[in-house]
Amino acid sequence: MTTHPDTYAALKQVFHEPSRMALVTALSARTAGASFGELKSWCNLTDGNLNRHLKALRDAGVVRVCKVNGSARSHTQIEMTPAGKEQFLQYLQALERALQTTADTLAIPQTPTAALPLLNGSISHSFFA
Repeated sequence: MTTHPDTYAALKQVFHEPSRMALVTALSARTAGASFGELKSWCNLTDGNLNRHLKALRDAGVVRVCKVNGSARSHTQIEMTPAGKEQFLQYLQALERALQTTADTLAIPQTPTAALPLLNGSISHSFFA
């Protein structure tokens, strides 16, 4: 199988880092976003690490970070931007192509116990609906 030249170049580093992958995966499942504390807990990150990864995602236009004033005290709310959702969708499609290319090259058998759980082209815009 011939690999398309963009197969690996499309794996954008902004998403490929494990902690940022965890963050955008968690956020993409929530239409209202999540609080700083929720993301910190879900992704098992320190305040400093979470801030660093959120800065990278914010700088890339993937997330929006908002201070919300509550009755008792303010909190930080993070949500994916529409452009961030589109970028993440493109990243997932590129990752799927790269994984399929690797599986084809390695001739991984497609049996229930040995199959690589590939998505078989199933990632679409409905992923974020």
